Amino acid sequence: MEYMLYSSTRGGKEKLRASEAILKGLAEDGGLFMPERIPEFDFDLYSLKESSYRDVAYEVMKLFLDDYSKEELKYCIDNAYDDKFDTKNICELKKTKDAYFLELFHGSTIAFKDMALSILPYLLTTAMKKHKIDKKIVILTATSGDTGKAAMAGFADVKGTEIIVFYPKGGVSKIQELQMLTQKGVNTHVVSVHGNFDAAQSGVKEIFNDKEFIDYLSANNIQLSSANSINIGRLVPQIVYYVYSYLKLVREKEIKEGELINICVPTGNFGNILAAYIAKLMGLPVNKLLCASNDNKVLYDFFNNGIYDKNREFILTSSPSMDILISSNLERLLYLAADKDSGKIKELMKGLLEKGEYGIDKKMKAFLSDFVGLYAGEEEQRKAIKSVYEREGYVLDTHTAVAYAAYISYKGESNDEHKTVIASTASPYKFSESVVFAIEGKKSGEWESVEKLKELSGVKIPNAVEEVRNADIRHNRECDIADMKKTVKDILV
Repeated sequence: MEYMLYSSTRGGKEKLRASEAILKGLAEDGGLFMPERIPEFDFDLYSLKESSYRDVAYEVMKLFLDDYSKEELKYCIDNAYDDKFDTKNICELKKTKDAYFLELFHGSTIAFKDMALSILPYLLTTAMKKHKIDKKIVILTATSGDTGKAAMAGFADVKGTEIIVFYPKGGVSKIQELQMLTQKGVNTHVVSVHGNFDAAQSGVKEIFNDKEFIDYLSANNIQLSSANSINIGRLVPQIVYYVYSYLKLVREKEIKEGELINICVPTGNFGNILAAYIAKLMGLPVNKLLCASNDNKVLYDFFNNGIYDKNREFILTSSPSMDILISSNLERLLYLAADKDSGKIKELMKGLLEKGEYGIDKKMKAFLSDFVGLYAGEEEQRKAIKSVYEREGYVLDTHTAVAYAAYISYKGESNDEHKTVIASTASPYKFSESVVFAIEGKKSGEWESVEKLKELSGVKIPNAVEEVRNADIRHNRECDIADMKKTVKDILV
């Protein structure tokens, strides 16, 4: 049997099977692993319209993760998508006047990262067994708010693993921070860094690319891997919920079979919207990918002028998971746009590293025509939360509101009437202060806002919030960006 092979976007010689790429996380040359081809659906899409989330997940994921046996992959899926989600559907689709909100926050940490990080530990530990890995696997990751908690929840006390999460001090919401700092598990480690998410993410990548340090860890029986969406094992599961949501629209007779839809995603590191694009390449009937940015609108500028320029003020907003100027997964899209010319990708990434910017040629720009760059600022976001609540009694979190505000603006200007699914990436309870302020126009404290949000929304306070209200702080490490490698060493060796 010929397996799907994965290669680096930057042209390294490694050609790995799926389980090997998941174990490795990041390629040795600093690139990201991509499949040598994007598989098309090998099944009748509409035969699955009555199927469960688990069944859809298997049909989609088996096309990428083909060196996992049927039994292995079903084991991973069945254990990931279980009663840790508060709905048997795993995700829900909420119809409103203007759009359909794909609620991806029904997992244990109430953010969309649960959708992939619930399964990654199973994919990784299954891969360890397949390849008879006897080293300790250390998950090293940076988070802009949600990945950290979701990854730790998945890997807590998983035998043979440790997890170290770096997050920007002062750059996440209070609930997000408490979720991380109170995380249980003898193998979990949280470090706040003095710098923004981009700096933390770059610091993690530097550690992965430090061959001398990697060799040092290997000598101490340690192998690094990643839980960020730079890991292909994070990206593939995210494709599933776009396929599932489309089938749900068909099943509920909201659209006809084959009808094109738009997908709008509040975007930071670019993994979530890239998964939607891959679903389109596989055969999902998608018209446009609407890439919504907040005030840190580096992606908006890129899709509109073909120049990626991170040399700008980094703005802290009330949608912190989008406060990113280096969108790592964009490299994977560029690789496809460059017809897999890894030399061109290396050149672009060198420009980003050395000058903080790069530009793409007309051919690559034309390839990206499926994408529309949009953005909405803080004021537009607040108005979006208030208007949807007043009209429908439905509460959006700050990130979803950025996407909705950007979409409404796009719809008005473009006259694009395609039905649109908006990725709703977090529970509003994660950002209760900002959400309540948007609705009521007055500020209140974190826990007062939580209670007020319960009153406004009529939605029960999630366990993920209740459990951190009086939980003990278990993690108190912090460091400078320059000391991240030393901190990893201190924790592990």
